[in-house]
Amino acid sequence: MIRNIFASVLLCASSMVAANPSPMGVDEAAPVDEALGLRLPAGFKATVFADDIGRVRHIVAAENGWLYGALMRPNKNMGAVAMKDADGDGVAEETIFFGRGLKGTGIGIYDGYLYYSTDVSVIRWKLPESGEPKTEPELIAYGFAEKRQHAAKSFALDGKGGLYVNVGAPSNACMTKMRTKGSPGMEPCPILEEFGGIWKFDADKQNQQQMKEGVRYATGIRNAVALDWNPHADSLYVVPHGRDQLGEFFPEFFTPEDSAELPAEEFHKVAEGADMGWPYSYFDHRKGERMVMPEYGGDGKMVSDRGQKPLAAFPGHWAPNDMLFMRSGKIPAQYQYGAFVGFHGSWNRAPFPQAGYRVAYVPMDAAGNVTGDWITFADGFAGVEKVMSPRDAKHRPMGLAEDASGALYISSLMSGGRIWKITYVDE
Repeated sequence: MIRNIFASVLLCASSMVAANPSPMGVDEAAPVDEALGLRLPAGFKATVFADDIGRVRHIVAAENGWLYGALMRPNKNMGAVAMKDADGDGVAEETIFFGRGLKGTGIGIYDGYLYYSTDVSVIRWKLPESGEPKTEPELIAYGFAEKRQHAAKSFALDGKGGLYVNVGAPSNACMTKMRTKGSPGMEPCPILEEFGGIWKFDADKQNQQQMKEGVRYATGIRNAVALDWNPHADSLYVVPHGRDQLGEFFPEFFTPEDSAELPAEEFHKVAEGADMGWPYSYFDHRKGERMVMPEYGGDGKMVSDRGQKPLAAFPGHWAPNDMLFMRSGKIPAQYQYGAFVGFHGSWNRAPFPQAGYRVAYVPMDAAGNVTGDWITFADGFAGVEKVMSPRDAKHRPMGLAEDASGALYISSLMSGGRIWKITYVDE
């Protein structure tokens, strides 16, 4: 297993806060449960909570037991779904579609409201006592330019009135000629004025325009579909999608094997004003260094001083699409403070098999320090031994949520749309 790469500052973490027990990942010798379509560590069990609900992306659980999901394509002309397991058997008996004409990615709950993001806005409804929202939505943030690449506006809520919206860059590496072999990068990259970062808004204020009322909280982030506020460390964390096609555009510097593995998928803590380094640099988890992007003069060997090193790193092109910090305190101690990350797989490892298709866990302490190597918490979603194209996969992990009992939910937008409920049973 490729190991995490940690910033040097973390070497003193153990003296600050005692580490939790080491979490155990899946047993790679154990079979995948074919009926469920996944494999879990010992002590956990799963049910198929909902099936055939459509192309569900992010999900969130309300305290009253209802689970809500955002749909990237409308189902019955509706862009959201509400689900409830009324009898406690781990399977939703009630399914209600709502949000006529919408399609989205992000969904969250704060202070009695259900928040939802389209590609160009964030809206909210008054959270109902049961079922779907009964009120008209309020517009919270808008004015995001409509683009084809990296348009999803995933978001995080800090529980204190802050709304953090991912504004992905409609670009691979800010090349002068988009996705063209050998094309140089623009310096400075003009895209970063409006894209490629996290914008902060007031979660309680309506009609905030991105470039007027919004604040650019952090930059140099190509597309952080996976982000969450860590309530234990009181900070934002992200795992952005790395750039594509290193070997295709710069074969003189990168072999096909390099291109499949690089750049790393980077796990970052994000402070206000931070710069992660895109498009000027990328992280090579094999070297443990930030490297100069080839569009900016790099050759695969030149170390960069632009951007920050990640707290942990995963192999390239796994496509991180959601992150979750558990909040209930009802999961075993080794999972209390770390980050679950859902990887739904990409297309850019060809001619080699695609990878990802799992939920990983990054162990952390209450102060937000990474305390060990990441593990695979759940896998087997793809349903085939080798995935040559994302279309080959039966399921692709997408959204993550926790309910009041400490159960973990995982969504997949493939095979009609499925959601699993995972609980700890202490075998």
